[in-house]
Parts: sequence; C-alpha cells; structure tokens
Amino acid sequence: MRPALLNPLFTDVTSAKGIGTKLAKLFSRLLRGDEDQPARLVDVLFHLPYQVIDRRFRCTISQLPVQGIATLKVTIGKHKLAPRGTRLPTKIDVFDDTGHMSLVFFSNFGDHLARQFPVGEQRFISGEVSWFGAEAQMTHPDYVVRPEELNHIPEIEPVYPLTAGLSGKLFHKAVDAAIDKLPPLPEWQDEAFLRQNAWVGFNEALLKEHRPSAVGTSPSRNRLAYDELLANQLALTLVRGQMKRESGRVLSGTGELRSKIVNALPYSLTGSQKSATEEILRDMASDSRMIRLLQGDVGAGKTVVALLALVTAVEAGAQGAFMVPTEILARQHLASFARLTEGTGLHIVVLTGREKGKQRAELLEDLASGKIHILIGTHALFQEDVAYRDLGLVVIDEQHRFGVHQRLALQDKSHLGTDLLVMTATPIPRTLSLTLYGDMDVSKLTEKPAGRLPVDTRVMPLNRMEEIVAGIRRSLQQGVRAYWVCPLVEDSEEVDMAAAQSRFDDLNAAFPGQVGLVHGRLKGAEKDKVMADFKSGALSVLVATTVIEVGVDVPEASIMVIENAERFGLAQLHQLRGRVGRGSAKSTCILLYQEPLGEVAKQRLSIMRDTEDGFRIAEEDLRLRGAGEMLGTAQSGLPLFRMADLSVHGELLAAARDDAVLVLQKDPLLSSPRGEALRHLLYLFERDEAIRLLASG
Repeated sequence: MRPALLNPLFTDVTSAKGIGTKLAKLFSRLLRGDEDQPARLVDVLFHLPYQVIDRRFRCTISQLPVQGIATLKVTIGKHKLAPRGTRLPTKIDVFDDTGHMSLVFFSNFGDHLARQFPVGEQRFISGEVSWFGAEAQMTHPDYVVRPEELNHIPEIEPVYPLTAGLSGKLFHKAVDAAIDKLPPLPEWQDEAFLRQNAWVGFNEALLKEHRPSAVGTSPSRNRLAYDELLANQLALTLVRGQMKRESGRVLSGTGELRSKIVNALPYSLTGSQKSATEEILRDMASDSRMIRLLQGDVGAGKTVVALLALVTAVEAGAQGAFMVPTEILARQHLASFARLTEGTGLHIVVLTGREKGKQRAELLEDLASGKIHILIGTHALFQEDVAYRDLGLVVIDEQHRFGVHQRLALQDKSHLGTDLLVMTATPIPRTLSLTLYGDMDVSKLTEKPAGRLPVDTRVMPLNRMEEIVAGIRRSLQQGVRAYWVCPLVEDSEEVDMAAAQSRFDDLNAAFPGQVGLVHGRLKGAEKDKVMADFKSGALSVLVATTVIEVGVDVPEASIMVIENAERFGLAQLHQLRGRVGRGSAKSTCILLYQEPLGEVAKQRLSIMRDTEDGFRIAEEDLRLRGAGEMLGTAQSGLPLFRMADLSVHGELLAAARDDAVLVLQKDPLLSSPRGEALRHLLYLFERDEAIRLLASG
C-alpha cells in the first residue's frame, strides 16, 4: 500500500482550481499519453520545463535589443486592422517618450484586440523583439497587463512542453496546485553524497525547477534525474535478485538435436554465435535461473542461436516459448524453424490472435499435454488460458517492445523455474541497456555470417522519383525483387507523407500484376498470401509500411526504397535496410526525402549513408533523439524517463546502478531508515514490480 504521505500527490489533476473534466483530458494526453489515463498532480510535478525565459530586461522603445526578450511600458496608439479575407496581419501602434513600435497579430481576434488594447491607455508588454526594416515589432506579445498588474509578468519564466489546447498559464496553475500538495518527504540520498554534488533536497529541487530564480543549468535537475535513475536501478536490481533467488532448473541437453540443426545450416556459425551459444547453454545447465540479453546487429544470426537454446530445453524434457512482436514474424519463424528441424520429430506451432475456436482449443490441449515442444507467438502467449506442461525456456524477440512486468508474467507460466533469453536486432547503447536490462547478463553477436555484402545506401530527394522507378524497372527485368516502404497506410490531408495504398496504386500502374501491398490493417491470411507471393517471386515489388521492419527474410530482395526517410528514426531505418543484403546479390537502399531537410534529419540520413555499424548507429540515435523516441515510446506520447535524459545523464546512471546494488546488498528488504525512505522513492516513481516484490517479502 502506498505511504499515506504520498496520497495527496496522486490525486486527480481536476483537484486543481479551474481544471475541469474537459481540460483534464488534455492533461492526460500530455502527461499520460492517453486521454483515458487520469493525470495526477505527481505527473504535473514530474513534467519539467524545457527552457527558462528571462524577462528581467526592462527598457524603453529606443533601448530595444536587436533580438531577444524585452519588457516595457507603452501607450496604446492606432489599430491598423487587417482587411477581411486576407492573410495580412493586424498591427497596433504603441509608443513611449522615446519612440514608436508595432504589435503584430496574425489571427483574427475580432473585438478582443480592441478590448485588450484600448487606445490611449498604458500597458506593460513582454515578448520577443524583431525588426521590420527600421521598425521594431513584437509579434503576439506573451504578456499584456495593466500597470498595476506588473507583478503578473514573471521575471524568470519556466516554459513547458505542451499539447494543443493547453496554455502555459493553465499549466502553471496546475503546477502551483501540485506544489501546494507536496509533502515533506524523508531524504533517501546520503547526506555526504548530496554535499559532494552540491545538491539540495528533493522538494527544494522540484521548486527550483518549477519556480527558477536564475537562468542557466541548475544542479537541481541533476538531483531529480539521479532520483529517477536510482528508482529505475533499484527496481531492476530487486527484480534480478528475486529471479536469481527463485529456484532455477538444470536444462542440459544431449546435443543431438543441436548438432542436426547446425549441420542443416547453409553456412558455418560465426565465432560470436558460437560463444553466445556457449554462454546461454552454460546458464541453462546451471541450477540458477538464466536472465540473459542477446544483442546483435541486423543479420548477425540471433534467431539461430535462439533455436539452439530452445531445442536444448526440449532435449532436457521441457518446452520452449518464443515470443515475437508481429504475426508476420511469428509465421516466418515457424517456416524457417520447420526447414531446419525437418526430420527431428520436433512439434513447433504458432499461436497468435488469429487462432480461434476449435483450432485454438486443440492447440492449447496439445500444449498442456506436452505434445507441442516449441510455441511461437505474439502477446497471445501471455493469455491466462495458455498453460504449458513444463515451460523451461522463454525467448523474447525485439524485447524493447515488452516491459519488465511482461517478462515476469511469461515466466510465471512455469512453476519449476523458467530460463529467460531476450533478443534485440537493434544494438543498444550501454546507458540504455543499463536502464532497461540491468536485471540481465549480456551476450553480443559482433559478426555477420560469411558472404554478406555491404548494402549500397543512397540519399535522394523525392523529385527524382521517375528516375528511381526507371531504375527499378531495369532491375525487375533482371529478376531482382524490391521493397518500397511508406510511413502511412492511407493519404492524410494533415500530414504530407506518402501512403502505402496510393504508392501501391502508382507502382502497380507502372508494373501491372507485379506489385503487392502489406500493412498492419490487412487480415492475417491476406498478409500471408502477399508475403508468400513475394517470397516465391510471383510478385516482384512489395509496398509496405514498417510492418516488415523486423525479421522479414527474403534473400532474393536486393532493393529497399524508403519514402520520406527523414520521418524515420535511425534504428528503424537500420532495421528496414537490414531486409536487403541477405542474399548473394549486391543490394541497394535508397533513402528518399522531402525537401527542405531539417538539420537533425540531415544528420540521420548522413549517418545511414556513411555506416552499417549498428552499434554506432544506436549511439547516434540516442544522441539525436533521446531514449524515449529511440524505443518507440514517443509514439504513445511518453518518454522513457520524465526527468532524466540518458544522452546527458549517462554518468549519473552508472552511479545510480552502483548505489542500488550496494543498498540492496546491505538491506535487501529496504527496512533500514534509508531503506524506508527509498520505498517512498519507488512509490513516487511507480516502480510497480519492485513494490510488489517488497510487499511479498
């Protein structure tokens, strides 16, 4: 149960004066990523400003700067209204004893401007100064107040990331309400550590961020970031300790099935595949639970390593489960596993949301009886009615799409102790790995199978479309197959991006009968047919959304076109490029962009052109986008952390990890005075897995 001291912070944002249910939905969208998830005052407190505006510069019109923020007292002069039906701005002349300037408004405010700026009266205004020739201007001033209300203009103003419909003034009101509810919290940081870093207490740090008294970097932000990272590392260390304490089992196979699979491979295992397999098998053969992360670049051969681990579990008399993020990938793995295990007697089955009724019932019966050796599936593997006779090993592919609680949920399907192997096709920077997988040991695949040719990556503007289509036509005549990836399924009037459907129509007109379309809204059977036709060569071009991002393996495809590549993250571009270069032919990846390119997009595309090193790409992705977007969580509206930025606070993360390990070595149940304070920290940052483990003792 949450400490009573914290309850006021977890009250709904509607407890703040002036915020009703309609506005609360905007707060929920901003702070929880979902209008149906009520925003709380604690969410407001943890939503820190991204910049601070200094409004202390007071001047006359003759003293206005060339650029920057200024606050000044003026008299309202003539209104020059914009003619109706035009895009011209409305201008209001203002003056003081030293000169004249214009206030500029591009929206039609009706009578509002006349009421706000009565001719002849004085007002204090504050905002960004610009110049039109020799004339000073202020476009849409941030503040306009009567002389007696000057104190309504903050001297140092925090600026928050907001969502459409939510104003800064309204958010400031919520911040004030949240600060009023902030209770005196027990200090969980060591006093000597605080002095060493010149850090203030947690409450004071929050106040300094939300009510700053100066401009520039503040140690209070580092203090808050460290608290959030420490909560994360405590949770992961507790989970790791619990899973390690739970009795594991010895899964030591005969090696007979493994040998048959290795002999069936069309290539020899790389050195890193062999060493990773040895590490995994060593963990499985011990009586402690395996909790291991397998990372490797695109095409490094993780799936084969996973299959060798799964058949080892089967050799030891147990079952294996292999969870993947998409149905397409699940069925593709089934096909590739079937080829490699032909004649071994292994019974491997897929379970996704598509299996229903009698088919599903029979499958679950076979699983519970042990007839099924390896089950491949999506989130369906988590469902309550899925019961295994003896689940010995769980493999999770593309694990960054699944959280710690989901990893634990799947392991709970076994009462005998389940080993866990999670995999990523996107190399993960060390700082990110520590925050997400601090509960795991790590194996890395650093080589690609012999014979893999580099992919020729080219960056081209969309206005060269005809040239690219002509090049694809020549390639198709030579039997080449091509992917064409678009970001959306249907055209959107709001977003100027290509849609897969309209691009399919265009390419199908150019190459009649040779083009297929795959996207997330297609029914499973339709997807399967299109993918099968592309794989067999019945189709030569596959237009797709990012549903083909992970794991799709068609060695004959050697062209990848990514439209609006500037809208994709580096990791996603790297994944998509990894769909080609899997066969013996030289492959090409064309990154099409819409001009003009922003600076960050330009950097991303340059990195893609310059390197295929997934580890370097991952580090650059973290630097350019931050952890939340890199993992895809930005799509749900929420970052990985609310106060910490891994590209800035990497050193703090390492210190937080060491601190968490030391604390829990001395005090595993957090029952000491500092431990009790740290429990408040875990509740404050809602580390549910850790809280549940502590509650169970």
